[in-house]
Amino acid sequence: LYVTANNIHRIEQVLSNAVFSNVSLIVVTDGERILGLGDQGAGGMGIPIGKISLYITASGLHPSSTLPIFLDVGTNNEQLLEDPLYIGIRQKRLTGDAYDRIVEEFVNGVRRKFPNALLQWEDIGKNNAFRLLERYRERILSFNDDIQGTGSVAAAVLLSAMKIKKQKLSDQRFVIFGQGQAGTGMARQIITGLIEEGLSQQEARDRVFGVDINGLLVEGMEVTEEQKHVLKSRAMVANWKLSNPDKISLLDTIKNAKATVLIGVTGQTGAFNEEVLLQMSKNTDLPVIMPMSNPTSKAEALPQDVLRVTKGNALVATGSPFKPVKVNGREQVISQSNNLYIFPGVGLGALVSGTPKITEHMFMAGSRALSDLVTEEELKTKQTLPAIEKIREVTAHVALAVAKEARDSGLGIRADDEKLLSMIKNAMWEPKYLPYRYVKPEMSF
Repeated sequence: LYVTANNIHRIEQVLSNAVFSNVSLIVVTDGERILGLGDQGAGGMGIPIGKISLYITASGLHPSSTLPIFLDVGTNNEQLLEDPLYIGIRQKRLTGDAYDRIVEEFVNGVRRKFPNALLQWEDIGKNNAFRLLERYRERILSFNDDIQGTGSVAAAVLLSAMKIKKQKLSDQRFVIFGQGQAGTGMARQIITGLIEEGLSQQEARDRVFGVDINGLLVEGMEVTEEQKHVLKSRAMVANWKLSNPDKISLLDTIKNAKATVLIGVTGQTGAFNEEVLLQMSKNTDLPVIMPMSNPTSKAEALPQDVLRVTKGNALVATGSPFKPVKVNGREQVISQSNNLYIFPGVGLGALVSGTPKITEHMFMAGSRALSDLVTEEELKTKQTLPAIEKIREVTAHVALAVAKEARDSGLGIRADDEKLLSMIKNAMWEPKYLPYRYVKPEMSF
């Protein structure tokens, strides 16, 4: 469905145009931040359609219970505005209060028309994504995959890496290069994991370092509300040895923080250069290095380069798909930290459990469940995620973990593990083409 700023006052009538009335999943975008493409206006509809296709494949939600929605509030893409064939609203994007009013009416309409549906925010611009997530997470069953899903699957990679290193998350020092939606989402999930290991909130935050285009985030810099979670005090860096105290570089941060985990979500090709990788190797025997930007052309480093510089010792996961790399005569599988491992299971688990909201601890439960599916044999080859071919099994396992966390936190249905698993499997539709044969009717004369 296309919901526009011009018909938002008739939102329930528009939603009534859905082909089926038993909608349990809605994926919505406003087309502002289409991955790798930017503002695509009404052309962004392909994103919720694609995401729902993945839901159906991985979680077995029935197609008739899903609804992709494009929320058209205009576009700032001049090429589209000048295109005579453009199907969206021909106006600049609404911002501020005008934008918020449209979203408010949309959410209220969804709550009235589909009160039990899960709403997934997708590819919302950076100025609105966190605001909408925080504003509505207590009011409607919802989450943002770009923020929470990305953070959750990265946390699963790290949990697997800890099994290989035989250490805990709390033994690590994390540097996240890039502090947009993905970077701050990862920071938030890592902090949640550290707190679950027994650290205080401040102790957890002290172990996570955020670096962006202006260097390490420190007091006195202009930052967003979400970036404050990793903002460092001037006192913390007062005794650091720095090449430029006014702009603390990625390399200086890695050196002084003694980073053992390096994550990149900047889209800066080659940002993890040889000097950076060598410093990571000096800091720890088994550095965790995750160039997460995609597509491949924007990766901070190529896996083969990471493994070459670190002499095969790095634990590598990427945001883009890569072929196995031959290291010391053996092929090493490069795990792709793909959100598909997480969001279908989180959505299915939330719907089955009946929880009114999705918490960070539910995402962390999903991360742990995902990591648990990596076999001992896979860990021996430094693989940090299960094979994508197991996605249905993965989704069921993640969904069960989410449903159990919902139950144990008092938000979900009170049922034992066996009952929850049965409910999850019953909710997973499998497309089957039933055999049929044509029986020629008898002719009567």
